[in-house]
Amino acid sequence: MTSSSPSRRRLLGATTLAALGAGALGAAFTPSAFAQGAWPSRPVTIVVPFPAGGGTDAFARPLTAVLTKQTGKQFIIDNKGGAGGTVGATLASKAAPDGYTFFMGAVHHAIAPAMYPKLEYKLEEDFVPVGLISSVPQVIVINPGKVQVTDVKGLLDLLKKNPGKLNYGSAGNGTSHHLAGELFKLQTQTFITHIPYRGAGPALQDLMAGQVDLMFDGLGSSAAHIRGGRIKALAVASAKRAPGFPDIPSAVEAGIPQYQVSTWYGLWAPKGTPKEAVAAMQAELRKAFATEELKTIWTGLGTEMPNLYGDAFGKYVHGEVVRWADVVKRSGAKLD
Repeated sequence: MTSSSPSRRRLLGATTLAALGAGALGAAFTPSAFAQGAWPSRPVTIVVPFPAGGGTDAFARPLTAVLTKQTGKQFIIDNKGGAGGTVGATLASKAAPDGYTFFMGAVHHAIAPAMYPKLEYKLEEDFVPVGLISSVPQVIVINPGKVQVTDVKGLLDLLKKNPGKLNYGSAGNGTSHHLAGELFKLQTQTFITHIPYRGAGPALQDLMAGQVDLMFDGLGSSAAHIRGGRIKALAVASAKRAPGFPDIPSAVEAGIPQYQVSTWYGLWAPKGTPKEAVAAMQAELRKAFATEELKTIWTGLGTEMPNLYGDAFGKYVHGEVVRWADVVKRSGAKLD
């Protein structure tokens, strides 16, 4: 048998080393690596599909701070706002499914399929449901300098006397803020002009500045501004008062009992993410939600601690997709 030439031996050696290198790289993401508690071995990115300062950030930032402390690895928030949260969702759906990128979406993403006919992702197909992060009631908030009413009855009287003259800001077309406003209009037979923004943060800034009259916001993002007196809360959109806000009437007490809307936030992983990485993240979430630090923050933001993971969370999301598609159809809500 003829011996191979030096150049051929070098080529074979390089090929073998390349194969071994590829094998070693693949081994880094094997199930056994996750099972041995190696996750996370490097920083983890949480894609938040809204600008900083909104409701998603209000929960994402304290949560990632606790996860960083628990694991000893950095959990990084990557804000990618635009198009009612769909820009960030599209980017997250295309992220490498290696257990190091997660997506923190919201009820807005259950609404989006009915509002955006050409989405570049499918929430229930391109993501793996990890768990519920929080669920807070919507709150009707006004700029007290512009809208001088003290309760929902006063607001309704003002709206009916001035149809279309008042406006409300939202985090964007197709967000829960938008649909909560449309549902309110539908149930109260009033008309308010919708002003979409690129996130709840910018909308709140304009509400406080008097550029818009009111908002149907998630209590989490409005909480600090309500306490600071910069905006006034008229009612929470739920059957009972919210934790941490005993002075704000419920929708039932305010005389609009059918108006019940919650803004919820959840965590997903890109499709194909190893089950072990998802399970490891769920374990860290359970640990984080058991801390007094997050219990205090969540109560201060008007919500209770969540306990909904995996398939159960996925079924909840599916129910929300169906519910909001019906609201979009009945209200005739469109992209402004």
